[in-house]
Amino acid sequence: MKILLTGSNGQLGRELTWQLAKKKIDFVGYDIPEFDITDKEKMTAIITSEQPTVIINCGALTNVDGCETQKELAMAINATGPQYLAEIARDRDIVLVQVSTDYVFDGSGIIEAGAVRPYRETDPTDPKTVYGESKAAGEKAVSEIAPKYFIVRTAWLYGDGNNFVKTMLELASKHPKLTVVNDQIGSPTSTVDLAAAIIDLIHTDYYGIYHGTCEGQCSWYDFAIEIFRLSGIDIPVEPVTSEQFVRPAPRPKYSVLENKALNDLQLNQFRPWQSSLVEYLDNLTK
Repeated sequence: MKILLTGSNGQLGRELTWQLAKKKIDFVGYDIPEFDITDKEKMTAIITSEQPTVIINCGALTNVDGCETQKELAMAINATGPQYLAEIARDRDIVLVQVSTDYVFDGSGIIEAGAVRPYRETDPTDPKTVYGESKAAGEKAVSEIAPKYFIVRTAWLYGDGNNFVKTMLELASKHPKLTVVNDQIGSPTSTVDLAAAIIDLIHTDYYGIYHGTCEGQCSWYDFAIEIFRLSGIDIPVEPVTSEQFVRPAPRPKYSVLENKALNDLQLNQFRPWQSSLVEYLDNLTK
């Protein structure tokens, strides 16, 4: 097995780089500008030279608000790029892993028996943002073109890079009190858990769509409170509504994904979100 990793400088890319090296799995990492996902000719040349058996695509335009004003760029990177990779993977019998997002759903959850339940892999997609639309288009291209593919959707991801945890800690060091949104629900997910799940999957031939998030759910406010509690930071935090934090792109009110496909295969190793957060904060302080 040889892996070609795109987006190797991102949060997930960095964690995959570390875990693959630790497991002594043969891999090579690429990021922009050397590896431009919108340039099929350039990608083909690199892939032909490297001869991977697996491509893990972590490359994406993830600036949700930025996508609203740069739709053409978002579609090029998040939809056309994966399409090119799928065509290359198909023609060379390469396994393709496409990392995706909860934003492919409508953000209101699935109502069953009068109650909301987490999204499953088989639920219909209905994106409400340009980012979600572009990622859904990328999923569609991969699933229709590449015979051997894994689409792994995740949400509320944090790791080595800019993320909510670091933002909260930084804000707490500069302000006497904070306000955090309390009406958006999701599952904070560590790149450690997600990278491990992807590495597990590529050692199987159970191709298809998967959800990969830490277990349990909370609001951004709950998440912030837990970050401060574990960090020993005493700061007043006021819960507010999404309407008080207007952004160019609407945020999903409900982002909870059920790892049903992984559970069905007994491959779900995701920890409760609180446990993964403890580990992350411990590593930050070290």
